[in-house]
Amino acid sequence: MCGITGWVSFDRDLGAERASLDAMTDTMACRGPDDTGTWTQGPAALGHRRLAIIDLPGGRQPMTAETPEGTVALVYSGETYNFTELRRELTGRGHRFATDSDTEVVLRGYLEWGEALAGRLNGMYAFALWDARHDKLVMVRDRMGIKPFYFRPTADGVLFGSEPKAILANPLARARVRPDGLRELFTMIKTPGHAVWDGMREVEPGTVVTVDRGGLRTHAYWRLETRPHTDDRATTIATVRGLLDDIVRRQLVADVPRCTLLSGGLDSSAMTALAARQLAEHGEKVRSFAVDFVGQADHFVADELRGPPDTPFVHDVARSARTDHQDIVLDAQALADPEVRAKVIRARALPAGFGDMDASLYLLFRAIREHSTVALSGESADEVFGGYLQFFDEEARRADAFPWLVSIGRHFGEDTEVLRPDLLASLDLTGYVADGYRTAVAGIERLGGESDFEYRMRRISHLHLTRFVRVLLDRKDRASMAVGLEVRVPFCDHRLVEYVYNAPWALKSFDGREKSLLREATADLLPRSVYDRVKSPYPSTQDPKYAAALQDHVKELLARPSHRVFDLVDRDRVRGLAERAEPVSTQAERRGLERTLDLAMWLDMYAPEIVLD
Repeated sequence: MCGITGWVSFDRDLGAERASLDAMTDTMACRGPDDTGTWTQGPAALGHRRLAIIDLPGGRQPMTAETPEGTVALVYSGETYNFTELRRELTGRGHRFATDSDTEVVLRGYLEWGEALAGRLNGMYAFALWDARHDKLVMVRDRMGIKPFYFRPTADGVLFGSEPKAILANPLARARVRPDGLRELFTMIKTPGHAVWDGMREVEPGTVVTVDRGGLRTHAYWRLETRPHTDDRATTIATVRGLLDDIVRRQLVADVPRCTLLSGGLDSSAMTALAARQLAEHGEKVRSFAVDFVGQADHFVADELRGPPDTPFVHDVARSARTDHQDIVLDAQALADPEVRAKVIRARALPAGFGDMDASLYLLFRAIREHSTVALSGESADEVFGGYLQFFDEEARRADAFPWLVSIGRHFGEDTEVLRPDLLASLDLTGYVADGYRTAVAGIERLGGESDFEYRMRRISHLHLTRFVRVLLDRKDRASMAVGLEVRVPFCDHRLVEYVYNAPWALKSFDGREKSLLREATADLLPRSVYDRVKSPYPSTQDPKYAAALQDHVKELLARPSHRVFDLVDRDRVRGLAERAEPVSTQAERRGLERTLDLAMWLDMYAPEIVLD
C-alpha cells in the first residue's frame, strides 16, 4: 500500500519543477512511511511514497522499463492478489523479472497487454503509467473503488494523486469548493467521479483514464452487470464458501505481520475464522483486534439498531478460532481530543461527518499499527449479502430514495440541522439527492421475468454496491493509511460481488434473516452465539462524558465569533446545543456538534475558498 502522485504538462519540461513534485509527494508520507521516490522525464513527473508489504527490498518506485521506443514508468498503490499467476504467464511470454514484487508484474503486464491489463487484475489498486512511447498517461482504479484516485485537468495536462491534498500542494490547484461540492459534503450519496474540490475529479472505480496531447478519455473496463443466477441454494452456498476460501488465502499473502479486525459480528467473525484455519495449516496463529470503550457496559443501552455490546461475541470468536486477541479500549477524552479530530480531518481532507466513529477507527488503527502492517476487515459484507436494516425496512424498500438515507434519518436525525437556514435553502439538498437517485437507478438492468419485488431488491443492492460502499471504503482507507496500516477487504473481491449480486433476494434471505448465504457458508466456523446474532453496526460510544466534551469544545469555538464556520452553521442553533446544562442526549444533537467542529477544523486546516453563487 502506498501513496502516488504526479503531473503531466505537455507544454513544459517538468525536470525544472522538482520542488512542486516533492511537495506533492511529501503530502503522501503517512501513506508510505518506508520509502520515497520521484522521477521526471520531459512532460511527465511521478512521485511515490511506499509502505512495504511484498518484496521489501525490491519493490521501490517509481519503477521503469526501458523499451526501444521509449520508457514506461509506473507509480502503483495497492495489492494485486493474482500476481503470482500473472507473473507465471508473463514469464512464459518471455518477460524477465528483477524483483518479486507485484508492482513489477503490473508494469510488465502493461508492456504485454496495454490498457487491457486492467481487466486481468484481481485486487485493490490505483496506479498511473507514463508511456513515453506514445506520450500518454494511463490511470487505472480497481473495480470497487477500494483505493482512492483523484485527478485535476490543467490547461496542458493533468495533476493526480491518491488523495486531494497531493493535488492541492501544486501551485496550479486552488483549494476552492463550489455549491455542488458542499452538496456532496452534506449528503451521503457518493456521486461517482465527484471530488468536492472545484476542478478535481475521481478516477471512477473500474475505469481507465488516459491523457495525451489530444485530451482526456475515459473507458470503463468493469461494471456491475445483471446476469441470470441458475444455481440452487446448496450450490450457491458452496460456491460462496469456495470463493471466500480462495479470497482469504490470497489476501493473507504478505511479507509483514498480519492481523484481522474483529467486531464479533457475522462478517468479521467469518473472515477471522477463515484466516485462523488457513494460518493454522502452516502452524501460525492469527492476531485479532477489537475496539471497545471505557465503561461501555455501564453506559450501554440497547436500541433498534444495537443489541448487546460487541465484546462478549468478540471473545467467543477469539476462543473458538484460537486467535491471539487484544481489545483496544478507548475513553471519552481520547475520542473527543481535538488533536485526534485534526488528524482525522487531515487524513480525509474533508469534514466527513462520522464523529466519534471516525475518531475510534483512527485510534484503533493507530494501536494496531504498533503490532501489524496488514489487517483484514469484514467491511462491505453488508452491502454484498444484504445485511443492513434498510434491506428489510418496508419504508426504505418502497421509497424512491437512497435507502440508507431513509434509515439514517429515522435513527440518527439530520446533522445538517445545524447549518444556516439560508445556506440550506440555497443548496436544496433534497433536490440534489433526488436528482442523484434518479441518475443512480437509471442504468440498473432488470432480468426478463424478474418480479417487481425482486427488481426493487436488486436496485437496493446495486445502490449499496456502487454508492454507499464507496463512502465506507473511503473512510476506511483514509483512517488506516493515516497511520501506515494496509487494510484489506476480502468481501470486495469482484468475483464474490458479481456472484452474490445476481443471486435473487429470495436466496439471499432464504431463512428470513440478513446475510443468509454468508451465515450458512461459514456455519461450521462460527460460535453459536455469533451464528444467531442479529446485525449490529460499527460501535459508537454512549458515554455522556463524550457529549459533554463536545459541548465544551463548541463553547470555545463560540468564543471566536469571527470564525468562518459561522458562515456555514447557525450560531444560535449551535449555542443552544453547547450551553445546555446536561450533555446532549440525542444522536442528531451530538452529530450536529460533531459536524460543527469538523467544519471548523477543516476551514482552519485547508482554508478553502467557499463559493456560494
